[in-house]
Amino acid sequence: MIAVKLLISAFYLLVMPVAAGSIFRVRESSRTGNLVFQWVGGQIFLWACFQLLCVPMILLEADFAWVRVCYSVFLALVMALAVVLRVRRKKKRVVAVTPIRGFDRKNAAGYILWVIFFALLLLQLVQAVRMTYRDGDDAFYVAVSSITQDAQTMYRKLPYTGFTTELDVRHGLAPFPIWIAYLAEMTDVRAVSMAHVILPVVLIAMTYGIFYLLGDVLIPEKEEGLPLFLIFTELLVLFGDYSFYTPENFMIARSRQGKAALGNIVIPMLWLLLLLLFRRLKQGKKIPLGYYVLFVATALTGCLCSTLGAMLICVLAGVAGLCAAIVYRRWKILIPLALCCLPNVCYTVLYFVLE
Repeated sequence: MIAVKLLISAFYLLVMPVAAGSIFRVRESSRTGNLVFQWVGGQIFLWACFQLLCVPMILLEADFAWVRVCYSVFLALVMALAVVLRVRRKKKRVVAVTPIRGFDRKNAAGYILWVIFFALLLLQLVQAVRMTYRDGDDAFYVAVSSITQDAQTMYRKLPYTGFTTELDVRHGLAPFPIWIAYLAEMTDVRAVSMAHVILPVVLIAMTYGIFYLLGDVLIPEKEEGLPLFLIFTELLVLFGDYSFYTPENFMIARSRQGKAALGNIVIPMLWLLLLLLFRRLKQGKKIPLGYYVLFVATALTGCLCSTLGAMLICVLAGVAGLCAAIVYRRWKILIPLALCCLPNVCYTVLYFVLE
């Protein structure tokens, strides 16, 4: 029974995001990392759609069952679209599977470095599950997920006592715990187990997937440079628990919380998209529509993780866009970037109005 639940969890957290990410071909020309990009980009897209679907229902004080049904129908449509597009593309040409750069027995140095990276990654994943502990914020965030799963209501019960209260609009605008409750409901796993056991493995691996993609952009030539970059990142994480508030602590020990996903997944993903944007501007290439869709999805995911994420994403995108406009003399790029941040502005205004 446990194996079945794990397989269902893998379907929702691995297969479904890859299928969703295959719809957007932003990184088709890259030599490596297409599968990783599909997984990360697909999950970001699904998160953004969950934000768009869940927040209105929270504000309307609808039951959690409506979110579960509507989002499940949406996922089924995404899966069907991905299958149709896959079949059409396969008829046109054969898509080669891109390997991990340098992970080749013929390249002994690169192969050894990749083995070290995967060994350290496995160590972190095992320790994140084996040494999971009760964080102070769990009394609120994990409790929200548990109450949502049990009572089928969203932000209408106090997580500390379980008593009915007025709608918690402040936290309702960032329903990351509701997404955890959705996964728990669909996989028949308790929300606490989903948050403490299953999600850390996936979210930590996703974080390193984004750093792999960042390294693939920043270190394009030397084959051994990419695994060295990732190993150095792992060492920073392993020895980064010098404070309760470090990103490393949030990544390993508190990955189940939305603020951890914001700092370790969403913001690095935004940096990756900005680097890809700068590369295309430098080369004078056209920016594909799929890029902007993924940029909007990343911005919306920041809102899903934390209400503060809405403003942080806008500031980062604005500063980076202004730098790109000055360096590459492409002032028109500020218009689509501003439009991409418009949903975040709307969520920020909504937060201040409802508060």
